[in-house]
Amino acid sequence: MHSRLATFATALLLLAAGTPAVQAQDFPTRPIRMVIAFPPGGPTDFVGRLIADKLKDLLPQPVLIENKAGANGALGADFVAKAEPDGHTIFLSTVGAIAITPHMRTDLPYDVLRDFAPVTQVVRNTTILVVRADHPANSAKDLAALAKEKPGAIPFASTGVGSTTHLAMELYQSAAGIKFVHVPYRGAALALTDLLGGQVQAFFADATVLMPQIKGGKVKPLGAASSQRNPLLPNVPTFIEQGYAGTDSGNWYGLLAPAKTPPSVIAKLNAAFVAAINDPVVKEKLIQSGAVPVANTPAEFGAILKDELARWGKVVREKGIKEPG
Repeated sequence: MHSRLATFATALLLLAAGTPAVQAQDFPTRPIRMVIAFPPGGPTDFVGRLIADKLKDLLPQPVLIENKAGANGALGADFVAKAEPDGHTIFLSTVGAIAITPHMRTDLPYDVLRDFAPVTQVVRNTTILVVRADHPANSAKDLAALAKEKPGAIPFASTGVGSTTHLAMELYQSAAGIKFVHVPYRGAALALTDLLGGQVQAFFADATVLMPQIKGGKVKPLGAASSQRNPLLPNVPTFIEQGYAGTDSGNWYGLLAPAKTPPSVIAKLNAAFVAAINDPVVKEKLIQSGAVPVANTPAEFGAILKDELARWGKVVREKGIKEPG
């Protein structure tokens, strides 16, 4: 009798505490909130909503998008880091928010490796160098030659200090032995507007951002700052192919949960997201947008995240890049 009472009391305590075992068995018990640290309508938002729409067929609860923009992704990251670690609040992030921003600020209220649990990498985005369609350069080598003729004179746009587009420019400068005039903007839309207007001459951005302008013949791609060519731009060589090593600046999106989320819940999230990413319709829409679908294990994504933190930290330190005050 005493043994049965003890067992019953233990069961009640476990239920009251909401143990990981109970949470994992029932997960998800309510809608899942996917936090995106950028405004609606951008490429990250597009990817998140596309996958969330498919997940309604794969999970018993819907996945709802919540946009929390600001501080280069730090606001959204901090919100998720402090959320209940039960899998119902997750973070779709770019490489910038979790692998670059931490090296530019000393006051971040979260630590990426301590406060997050990797779920899966979602997509890779090829970083493409473009100029206006009527620009004389037809390759990264051509633009470098022009920059050598006029050192420190060619205005080069980015989406902000410390962005992947800025760091891509820095790596290109180092590899080619050249110097541009860095012109940071608050986002890709403004940078593209000034590129088309002739206020700046060159711009790095994700293929997902540039594809409409490339297809419309308004901008000309000169090279891909990635390890492989983009499937939608098979004739655009990588920077490595053009002789510029150490220039891989590809952006990527990954899914993270708060640290201490039960491994069984992480496994359920991973299985659902991998299935959604690999769905033929979803995959084709991602490819046609310019993204390269990725679906891997939490361990694989965790290893990539550690490597990216180390790699971008080295670039930020060597270039002396700091967040503007």
